[in-house]
This record gives sequence, structure tokens and C-alpha cells, in this order.
Amino acid sequence: MTEIPKPPAQPQRISVKEFFESVSPGRMVAVKDMAKKESGTHGTTYRLALPVIQLHCTTDSCNGVRYFEPTDSAYLRPGERREHFVTFVCRNCKKTSKTYAFLSILSGDELNGDLFKFGEHPSFGPPTPARVITLLGPEKDYYLKGRRAENQGLGIAAFAYYRRVVENQKNRILEEIIRVSEKIGASKEILEDLNNAKKETQFSKAVGAVKHGIPQALLINGHNPLTLLHSALSEGLHAQTDEQCLELATSIRIVLTDLVDRLANALKEEAELNAAVSRLLKANVQDSGKSG
Repeated sequence: MTEIPKPPAQPQRISVKEFFESVSPGRMVAVKDMAKKESGTHGTTYRLALPVIQLHCTTDSCNGVRYFEPTDSAYLRPGERREHFVTFVCRNCKKTSKTYAFLSILSGDELNGDLFKFGEHPSFGPPTPARVITLLGPEKDYYLKGRRAENQGLGIAAFAYYRRVVENQKNRILEEIIRVSEKIGASKEILEDLNNAKKETQFSKAVGAVKHGIPQALLINGHNPLTLLHSALSEGLHAQTDEQCLELATSIRIVLTDLVDRLANALKEEAELNAAVSRLLKANVQDSGKSG
């Protein structure tokens, strides 16, 4: 049986919308404006104020953050613990749904209360881009385990999984950076550094071998993503609290995901630029032929 934690004595209350969108499973939180009081022929009832929420929709027609609206109702009773299942459906495509299992406790003021999230399906957190899974190859299962640990607030576990993934797939990450760098015309010095980095057995030494940096298009807020990853990984597990490890793990995931997006976008922009140049050159040749 799941042990349900107690909310803090003087809680900072959040909205019902925040509970569904942002609270990871396994947490009890204090919620404000939780109930709607309704009077009817059978007396007074209290209905959970289910909001329209914003979630990522994975369908091809959406593929981004969209509004999801509830398809169910949940009824409360002051002072009682009640368990609920509620489903939200994408308002745009009407195809993607998200189901939550949670517990409610409406307080005596008949307005505020506490909510505990048992779980949700699909799982909590933003979706993992397919390009990240492709890049990580053999380590994708460890990455997904790290993702689940991060979603559950298990910082040390998430950090350990992500560190293993990055360190073990160092060469795959570097190979993709080299491939993209070659296609977008990186300098000889940058390419030599990246190829030398592949020869290093340790991630820290590989990062140190990249003396001339990487192409501008792959920088994250002006910083080399390899250096950012190394900075997070070098913090280690033993000196950090679980909360600190969770922050580092989240940072590793975000930087890795952003790097994969930049690699894909750099190739797309290069292809679009080449196509535009080709069209212009073709137009110039045709115009020259007409004027001749």
C-alpha cells in the first residue's frame, strides 16, 4: 500500500492547474480554490474545480503544447479522503489523452484542501524526443530509466543513469557533432580537435581536447554544450544531496536534448541555405541566357 505523506504544517498552496501540470507522482501538496460548492435537490455537493491544462501533445497535427480539457468530474466531501481517476483530452486534435490517479482531502473551509498524485499515464514530464533516443543508441534504456527516476524526484538515481549514458556514449555524441560540423563547414582546427577528443577514453579528457570550441550554431547561450555537460558531471554524487543531484540531472537532460535539437536544426538550416543558393544561381543562369 502506498504511504501517503502529510502536507506541511503551514503549506504554500498551489492551484489545481499547477497540481496536474507540474507536480510529480508521489507528492502530497496543499491546493487552493479546490472545490466548487453546488446545491441541488439532494443537498450540497462539492465538485473538484477541474481546469483546462496545458500539456505536450504528440500527434503530428499538434506536436507541441496544447490545451487539454477534462472529460470527467470528481466529487469531494469535507474531511474525507477520496480517490479519483480523471482523464484530460487534447482540445485541438481530440486524440491525445492523459489520465491521472490521485487522492483528495477537502478541508473544513469547504474551499481549499490537499491533493496526492498516485500516478499519471502517459508518464509525468515532457516527452523524450526520438532524436535523443536515436543518438544514445545502446544506452537508451538507461536514459529512460534516468528519466523515470527524475520524474519521481530520485535525484541520485537520475544523475547516476544520465552520467553513465553520457560517458558511455561519448563517441556517438562526438561523431554526430563531427558529422554536422563537416556539413556546415567548420574549420580544420575544430574538426581536428573533435577527432582527437574521440581518441580519449575519459569524457573529461575528451572535453579538454576541444581547444577551438565547436561551431557557433551548436552553442547553447554562447557556451559549448560539451563543457556544460562536463561541468554537471564533474560535480559527483558523494558531495551532493538528493535535491542537488536532481537539479544536476535535470540540467544534463536539458542540455543533451538542446544539443540534439541544435544538431538537427543546423543541418536543416544548411540544407535550406544550399537550396536557396541553388535556386538563385539557377535563376541567374536563366536570366543571363535570356539577355544573351
